[in-house]
Amino acid sequence: MSLLESAHAVITATGDEPVDWSAVARAAKAATDPGTLDLSPAEESAYAADVRDARRNIREVSGVAFSVPDTLEIQNRHHWIDANIETFERAFEPLADEPVVLPSVSRPLNTASVAGSLAFIARHVLGQYDPLLLADGDEEHGLYFVHPNVVHAADTLDVDFARFRRWIAFHEVTHAAEFGAAPWLPEYLSSRLHEAIGELTERHLPRESFGELNLAMTAVEGYAELLMDEAFDDEYDDLRRKLDARRSGGDPISRVIRRLLGFQLKRQQYERGRAFFEAVAAERGLAGAAIVWDDPAYLPSEAELEDPDRWLDRVPLA
Repeated sequence: MSLLESAHAVITATGDEPVDWSAVARAAKAATDPGTLDLSPAEESAYAADVRDARRNIREVSGVAFSVPDTLEIQNRHHWIDANIETFERAFEPLADEPVVLPSVSRPLNTASVAGSLAFIARHVLGQYDPLLLADGDEEHGLYFVHPNVVHAADTLDVDFARFRRWIAFHEVTHAAEFGAAPWLPEYLSSRLHEAIGELTERHLPRESFGELNLAMTAVEGYAELLMDEAFDDEYDDLRRKLDARRSGGDPISRVIRRLLGFQLKRQQYERGRAFFEAVAAERGLAGAAIVWDDPAYLPSEAELEDPDRWLDRVPLA
């Protein structure tokens, strides 16, 4: 596959909708080296063992009861694109009925933008807990590890691969813990995302829905950052320091793309959320911090993220 094939997929985008999703898949894959999955049976088993140990430790440390998805996939980058393209399509569903102005121009541009986003993320994502946002039915949530990226990141950061892989597993399993403790969370996030995109189709700036979505994701990422470190059974200071540098580093073009795709916002969610939960846990312990998942009303507001004492005053002890 080549960039020429990727460009051809975009240029030949067809259909009646603003985005040609089959062309998105072809273009994203053509622009992305899939990476290798030449794992031995022992290496495959190591991923599963990391997940099992993470589940046990996180349950013990947090006091939160949850299950881990039966679906545990060790993927290459193309597998990750396939696993996520339906989520992207569901997210953009409100745009499907929008009239396409100058379709011969706008459809390829839209297709190229989405394909480029998917390709960039596929080259950087390490692991993913997939709660299947916006999905219909009772499909099983998924847990994915993009093995070529985990290998590359460990090598680039100059850290032990097995320890780094295990730490990433702990992070993703903390997300499973959050969604397990908060059965309302997938619908909450899905509704805000659909509302925001729906408002965009009406040419409105979706400040409220995007604001609520950002606050919820700040809680999700911040709690995961705190909990994974509390539950991890090895040294992690160097991993945390080097991964933080990776999140903000890269060449100038990569930094621009990260900003355009919201990676800077993601980093702020990690940092602000962790600081909030550190303050709450210092007063009430991890079990007290987990109360945030009991009810959507307990999610912190913007003011409470800046001043956790306000949240402590508002939200009762269990």
